[in-house]
Amino acid sequence: MLSSLNTEGTMGVVLPHGVLFRGASEGKIRQKILDNNLLDCVIGLPANLFFGTSIPVAILVFKKNRKNTDVLFIDASKEFTKNKNQNILEDSHIDKILTTYKNRKELEKYSHLANLTEIQENDYNLNIPRFVDTFEEEAIVDIAQTKKDISKIETELAGIKKQMSSYLQELGL
Repeated sequence: MLSSLNTEGTMGVVLPHGVLFRGASEGKIRQKILDNNLLDCVIGLPANLFFGTSIPVAILVFKKNRKNTDVLFIDASKEFTKNKNQNILEDSHIDKILTTYKNRKELEKYSHLANLTEIQENDYNLNIPRFVDTFEEEAIVDIAQTKKDISKIETELAGIKKQMSSYLQELGL
């Protein structure tokens, strides 16, 4: 497909995530593509978008005659609307992806512009989480306050059970 592009050609390919990180010959192909400055963007999409497969996929955007050597990584895996059988990309999700791509901008927990050195330091592994940090800190749980809350709820429950028992006695049940 790359050889069929004209000198100013652009191509997008939908592939499973495995091609981003598997080694052996796939790793050599990635290295050659990156060293020849053909990869422009990697876009991670959510799982269950396509009929017949539930795996998440990535769009790889290739360009010939690129002026820059960086690669934009976009993690759009959480940008979807859950549907009964398949997830859906709404217009707003697509617009966010396109705007980020066109402006080549970095958004926290969504996109990262990686230079070739950074990619080489990752052994040409293009796995999106290596470049886009989506880690969310968990809220710290106040154990003492949680115990107080549970105790209060148990006291309220005991009162409600007592009141319910009283009502049932009045009804003769």
